[in-house]
Order: sequence, then C-alpha cells, then structure tokens
Amino acid sequence: MRRLTLIPATALAAAFALAPFAAKAQDGDPAAGQRVFNQCRACHTINEGGRNGVGPNLHGVVGRAAGSVEGFRYSAAMQEWREGKTWTEENLRAYLTDPKALIPRGSMSFAGLRNPTQLNDVIAYLKAN
Repeated sequence: MRRLTLIPATALAAAFALAPFAAKAQDGDPAAGQRVFNQCRACHTINEGGRNGVGPNLHGVVGRAAGSVEGFRYSAAMQEWREGKTWTEENLRAYLTDPKALIPRGSMSFAGLRNPTQLNDVIAYLKAN
C-alpha cells in the first residue's frame, strides 16, 4: 500500500521541481530570434521610427494595439479583427503559428512558424525591440 501512495507523491514533487524549466522553455533567445526574424525582413522593419513596408513596422509590437501603426493600410480582415485587441504574446503566438487561421482573409502571405523553438525565439526578439 505504501508503494501506491509514494508514486503519486513523487510525480507531484517532480512536476513542481520542473515547473521553472517549463516556463523558461517559452522565454526564447532574442539573438536566435533575430535570425528567425530575417524571414520577416522582406515585408517588415523593426527599427524605432522605421518605415512601413509591405507589412507594418514591428518596433514595439508586443503590447501595442493591433492594427494601429500610423500610415499603414491594413486589410479589411485585420481592421475587423483588431477591434479591442492588443498584440500580446498569446495573440502573436497564434498569429505567427498560422496567420490565416487567426485572420482568414488577412493579407499576410507568410505561412507561419511551426517550430516551437523558433516561435519562442522570434517572440523574445520582438519583445526586446
């Protein structure tokens, strides 16, 4: 009987011990994220005060109201979706994984990042800029 109670207790202790590492896994590496962001540079700039390209400038995107870059002409689908939304890490994660799933009629042609490490890294890079 003791053996049965020890296993769940050990599993619970291991889960608490590994919790900090699970949180760290999503932190990402901004330097690696800069390399991932090179895919985005064809359409986006990220420098402060930078110009808009085919896509809006992404400087300060994390925490910014969605679809709010002055002077950028957003698609009708983005204009509908953006109402009351902010580019949180959660929204960015969903959008960068599969833009057409989040905004089906949006104009972003990028297919999305399927690699979770690259996704975490590029979000870390966006947060740093």
